Amino acid sequence: MTKNDVKYGDFTGLAKNYSKSRPGYSVSVLRDLIELLNKPLGEIDFVDVGAGTGIWTRMVYKEGVKSIVAIEPNQDMLSSGEADCKDTSIRWMRGTAEKTHLPACSQDWITMASSFHWVNFDLAIREFYRILRPGGCFTALWNPRLIKKNGLLIEIESYLETLAPKIKRVSSGLSGITTTLAEQLQASPYFENVVYLEDTHVTSMTPERYIMIWKSVNDIRVQLGKEKFERFLCFVKERLNGIEKVDATYLTRAWTVSRKD
Repeated sequence: MTKNDVKYGDFTGLAKNYSKSRPGYSVSVLRDLIELLNKPLGEIDFVDVGAGTGIWTRMVYKEGVKSIVAIEPNQDMLSSGEADCKDTSIRWMRGTAEKTHLPACSQDWITMASSFHWVNFDLAIREFYRILRPGGCFTALWNPRLIKKNGLLIEIESYLETLAPKIKRVSSGLSGITTTLAEQLQASPYFENVVYLEDTHVTSMTPERYIMIWKSVNDIRVQLGKEKFERFLCFVKERLNGIEKVDATYLTRAWTVSRKD
């Protein structure tokens, strides 16, 4: 337990900000991923593991797959996801990547969106192999900001290093597990044929929404502690004073592997 009483990977209390602020992923990447499945949309049984509040889950739902299960270990996030998906047929379950509670050979496609860095890699891919049908696929994807596209965002994120010179993202989608993910997946005894896809997209947001995104972040909050995290939020608020919108460029990055038969 840290001095601000928040643990790595625990999003309890962050679901509301997460649901209202986090941007969607690249639609073009989504549709290219569906093409990789080589199966008619209406025949695809899909599960989103570590679904959070269902941002990516709902994007897949809108494409028209046969069935969707959203699995989330955190009750706060799961409850928010259920509420956000109340007008859909998405079924929510409590579970983890290491133990989904789904039947063997029951799914055609598994994804983890901005969450695969929290799991035990070996246990998760073994579980995914178990629940996938022959010919099924697993996709890990992230949606990091490309701050180099915006000087204001560079300034804001540089302030983090002023507060904590050794600060490190668990995974921003541009660091951590993503630096060796292709090699790890290729070396797996359960999967083969790594395919990487990426595309950029721009999200225009109000300063309030941009600040809310930071309020939904776990790893930075843990490393800074409560007092420094509040100082960071105050800095961001002051820096955005008088600005009507923030244009943030996002890079959706996706790694897909096929189940070995």
